[in-house]
Amino acid sequence: MNCHDVDRALIELEGSPAAAFPSQAQDHVRSCRRCQELVGALTLPMDEGAALPASLDRIERRMVADLRPVRPMAHWSAIFAVFAVVFGSFVAFGVYRMGAFALAIMSPLQAWAILSALAISSGLMAYSLANQMVPGSRHRVPPQLLPGGILILLTVAIVILFQFQHERDFWARNWGCIRAGAPIAALAAVPLCLLLRRGAALYPVITGGATGLLAGLVGTSVLEIHCPNLDAGHALVSHLGVSILSALAGLGIGLIAEIIERRSFDRFPTTRAE
Repeated sequence: MNCHDVDRALIELEGSPAAAFPSQAQDHVRSCRRCQELVGALTLPMDEGAALPASLDRIERRMVADLRPVRPMAHWSAIFAVFAVVFGSFVAFGVYRMGAFALAIMSPLQAWAILSALAISSGLMAYSLANQMVPGSRHRVPPQLLPGGILILLTVAIVILFQFQHERDFWARNWGCIRAGAPIAALAAVPLCLLLRRGAALYPVITGGATGLLAGLVGTSVLEIHCPNLDAGHALVSHLGVSILSALAGLGIGLIAEIIERRSFDRFPTTRAE
């Protein structure tokens, strides 16, 4: 039990810690000066005309000491547009550098269907990320479920559109495409992460995974346009694999960021120079 847990317990008890306050929280309060002052302030009887007690005055000063004016956040539609521009720019750059050999041998139906699936998937991820950056936004699809749904959609599309073929040197060919697509995804992740810093994402793990998947879809899109290997197994393992690896990397980075954030909260100083 830490200070964050005590705060949650107080909120759940609606400011009445004397009633059913958890024993673990009581143990923490006895050893934490910050929580002692907070609980004491909440349990202290107050008259409407009485002056604020010294403990509340100190709490107020601590809360406002680090407040600074911030730049107004852009509307989610502007953020979505920037995400779309970043995605399209890096796909165009990757195709320009590597070539569009796959489009020459795909049927019109295959090319239209797979590119449409990738465009819709990327648009949904950009929309979700833009909403995650603005606290209080409504999510038509839960952001924790959307990445899995997109990966399932793309898997089904690849299985339906392409045939499984027996390949020699299967893993060597897959590794070649992964090595080509992963750097593009990593490059695309840089401006996406810089853009995320302009918002106020509340759940680093979910946002990190979504950012990684959107960056990975850049690499997947480039490979689908470039790679002339139309084997479904190859597309699933190497092309879609770039998106999966990028999403996992984003999840890991988000988890590390959340752990660091929690530790910094737990180490919040209980005293500060008055």
